[in-house]
Amino acid sequence: MSGLCGWIGHGAPDNRALIEAMGAPLTRFDRSRLHTLQGGASAAAAAGADGSVHVWQRDGLLIALWGDARLRDGALLRDAGSLGAALATLWPQGPERLCAALTGVFALCLLDDKAGEALLAVDRMGTHPMAWQMAGETLVFASSADALGRHPSTPARVDPQGLYNYVYFHTVHSPGTVHQEQRRLPPGSYLRYRQGRAEVQTYWRMQFEEDGKRPFADLREEFRAVLRSSVREAMGERRVGAFLSGGTDSSTLAGVLCEVGGAPANTYSIGFEAEGYDEMAYARLASRHFGTLHHEYYVTPDDVVAAVPRIAQVFDQPFGNASAIPAYYCARMARADGVTRMFGGDGGDELFGGNERYSKQQVFALYERVPALLRKALLEPAVFNFPGGQRVKLLRKARSYIEQASVPMPARLETYNLLGRYGPSQVFTDAFLAQTDTGLPLAGLRHTYGGSGAASLINRMLALDLKVTLADNDLPKVLKACELAGMEVAFPFLDEAMVAFSARLTPRQKLNGKQLRYFFKEALRGFLPDAIINKEKHGFGLPFGVWLRQHQPLRELAADSLHDLKARQIVRADFIDKLMGQHLAEHPGYHGTMVWVLMMLEQWFKQR
Repeated sequence: MSGLCGWIGHGAPDNRALIEAMGAPLTRFDRSRLHTLQGGASAAAAAGADGSVHVWQRDGLLIALWGDARLRDGALLRDAGSLGAALATLWPQGPERLCAALTGVFALCLLDDKAGEALLAVDRMGTHPMAWQMAGETLVFASSADALGRHPSTPARVDPQGLYNYVYFHTVHSPGTVHQEQRRLPPGSYLRYRQGRAEVQTYWRMQFEEDGKRPFADLREEFRAVLRSSVREAMGERRVGAFLSGGTDSSTLAGVLCEVGGAPANTYSIGFEAEGYDEMAYARLASRHFGTLHHEYYVTPDDVVAAVPRIAQVFDQPFGNASAIPAYYCARMARADGVTRMFGGDGGDELFGGNERYSKQQVFALYERVPALLRKALLEPAVFNFPGGQRVKLLRKARSYIEQASVPMPARLETYNLLGRYGPSQVFTDAFLAQTDTGLPLAGLRHTYGGSGAASLINRMLALDLKVTLADNDLPKVLKACELAGMEVAFPFLDEAMVAFSARLTPRQKLNGKQLRYFFKEALRGFLPDAIINKEKHGFGLPFGVWLRQHQPLRELAADSLHDLKARQIVRADFIDKLMGQHLAEHPGYHGTMVWVLMMLEQWFKQR
């Protein structure tokens, strides 16, 4: 992969040999060039595509940046002569000033060897990762845990809490990791290292302006202009293509790419031969509407069997989002076609209010407006104490509604959490659970949710999803799948101007009653086909549960993986047997998700 790594506070006999050993995993898949810098008690390395790596060293100051970052002040760059030199002039002004001067996607390290100080930072959306660990007074860091673990002071040791969090969320949320004592920088944050100690601070968070009163026509014009600018900026000098699922986000980017590029865009879609999962008709509709050069591939169960070990290998932590498989095959198809950068539509839901749970939670929030005395003294006794209420459909629904509405946010979002439904004690061994805190996943959600500062429910949910759905899940999914295919990826919806525009929309413009993405869709009427604007959200969901029952090699892969997982004494053997037998037979789609999550956990162990 591409990325950066290094340390400060550790004098090695041969800094160059050690930093090259740490950096080797960064080039494992794309074979990009590794740039190294060495100081007396520090070193850094960065790897990436041409133009995405900046390294600079002078007078004991080492700077490495990975990504498509740029300075807001073009004059500063011209005066300094290079990005690294410009950052060096900003460093005496402090981390806040330096981070605020950067825009775009980046992971940054600045090592001040003389002063014994350092700065690590990631971009506002957390697109590029940064893991770090203290070993005594030595700070070791890397974009990948595989690189970080190669430093002799920070050998990788699996953390039971990280494994528990993975099974709970199907990924590991920052700032946690799956390794003991390793941490990750959350989006929009930096780490300041001084006097042998590290401190993490947030330099940016979404600021919502909830009472905007600009006319719709003005907003629509600005929105379309920002869209064009974001796509143009993301194109650069690369040969670009676009993922096309047929949803509003990918279709919008495909259309704007045709418009901005002045030629038919290359678009790429994945289909499945499984009822209820194939969305190719909408992708073809979008392609015809905009006149793209469209390419299709139908993923098969055999493709899944072939890709699972490789997907597990490219992730440095267990990762359970099965959509990484179709994303990989889509990117691989584009790479074979000569495309070097793909556009992903990720971020549109989290910026403009596109997830179904947003409207669902608005309905639950209505119950909070009922006076507490009326709820407790009249409604709830009548619903829960009605004789024979379990046999009355309307009363059963009322009970379910009240039970869910009574759960405070954001815990209410996890009402249907798979691990919660099974019960941790039924899934994990007693010895494993004794090493974990089962309340930590929800505590992390509450911390993020409570820190948004947003006044409205929809914006609090959006702020939460910018981190836990986007930065911790969807972005790694696409980035790693593309890395495995040797493909760069860009996310035009996450352009800074687009993010700022979305923050100025009112809550009603994002969620109007039950109408999701209200402004987004209305602003694109006449540009997008109505059938796509009105379609239900789907995406590249993998029909794993269905195929698991039908395809013997896939079932054998899953069964063998879960059999081997038993020996690790993490998951109860009797739960695995029940999952693969009774549960899977009852509901393949639902329980197949847990099979996938546990299979990918074992596959991750095997690839380490």
